[in-house]
Amino acid sequence: MSEKAQEVSVDQLREILNRHHENPRIVLSGNLATPAIAVTLVDEAFATAKLNMLNAVRELPIRNGLTLETAFVGSAMRDKPTLRYAPCRLSMVPVLFRTEMVPDIVMVHTSLPRKGKVSLGIEVNVLPGAIEAAKSNNGLVIAFTNPNMPYTYGDSEIELDTFDYLVEIDESLMELPEHKQGQAAKRIGKRIAKRIDDGSTLQLGIGAIPDAVLSQVKAKGLRIWTETFSDGVLELERKRVLDQDHLIHSSFLIGSHELYGWADQNPRIRMLRTETTNNPAQISKNNAMTSINAALQFDLHGQANASQLRGRIFSGFGGSTDFIVGAIHSKGGRAYMALPSWRKKANVSTIVPQLDVPATSFQQNAVVTEQGMAWLFGYDEREQAHHIINKAAHPDAREELREAAAKFGAY
Repeated sequence: MSEKAQEVSVDQLREILNRHHENPRIVLSGNLATPAIAVTLVDEAFATAKLNMLNAVRELPIRNGLTLETAFVGSAMRDKPTLRYAPCRLSMVPVLFRTEMVPDIVMVHTSLPRKGKVSLGIEVNVLPGAIEAAKSNNGLVIAFTNPNMPYTYGDSEIELDTFDYLVEIDESLMELPEHKQGQAAKRIGKRIAKRIDDGSTLQLGIGAIPDAVLSQVKAKGLRIWTETFSDGVLELERKRVLDQDHLIHSSFLIGSHELYGWADQNPRIRMLRTETTNNPAQISKNNAMTSINAALQFDLHGQANASQLRGRIFSGFGGSTDFIVGAIHSKGGRAYMALPSWRKKANVSTIVPQLDVPATSFQQNAVVTEQGMAWLFGYDEREQAHHIINKAAHPDAREELREAAAKFGAY
């Protein structure tokens, strides 16, 4: 293509894609940044294609010929027959793009151009790596520019001449539905919040438990180094408990239009590529790095399952493994795994004797449920099991867990 990006209409882009070879690998903005028109164009243009997205939540076509490919399964891909899950730490996905899963086409959702650049806005993540991999292999790079996408700074800023085509659209960005904080989430959040000291650096996921932590934290001078954040961080900023001398670092945002408006041209926020935010060596440099992640199951060996449910892939590694390692290497850092002790729908304990699925992570500092906080790091395996059973497990499951632990000599 020419050195200058060509501005085209949606209809013109449809014709361009129709001329492309069959079965391309297409990397598309994921999470809440997926442009609806891009999904439609892919479906119309290609009888066969591989659509690669992280945490896809916008509805996708499910049909023969369109393979859904990801390293982190979102609700739009979960349990779909065309899903192909590639186990991979989030920080390593750009390596996949350079080597095993080279993109033929990259489609990203951006701001309108400003001073020769566009911004990836709320979704940086693995996209810079995908763009570079495509450019190195003569692939197409397409920007869907949108006046509703905030202009954020950092690795989100991309020179216009990086793109082959620019397509202006006008779509409202998706928002995160409000999470209801049940009693279990509030109790878990309170236990973790009490352990967060002044000057700590926070990494939190998205959901009721992270929201509960942020709503109850009392510490001041807090810093943010995370792969993603939501409206809870905006609330911390309003309360003036964030360290004003440190920038807020993240890789993608999931939240409300109010959050997106706050992020727009905000010099306090730096959006970084995943290779930076999720690099354990970089994470470990943060003061008192506090990592809070969720799991589906936790066993008496200190192993967490955050990936599989009922024997099928539910999500994936995500960034939890990167942040757990980084946090425990940080001076004063701690890595917490948080989950309710009982899964009500299935009526089963989430604390199990031993995982029967592959472990997502291990060697957290502590596991936290609404029952209590069980400290693990630095204790022998018997002490770990004892803490998990008596502090974190639901009372109805404790006797069975004691019997199972005794059989493998861990109680």
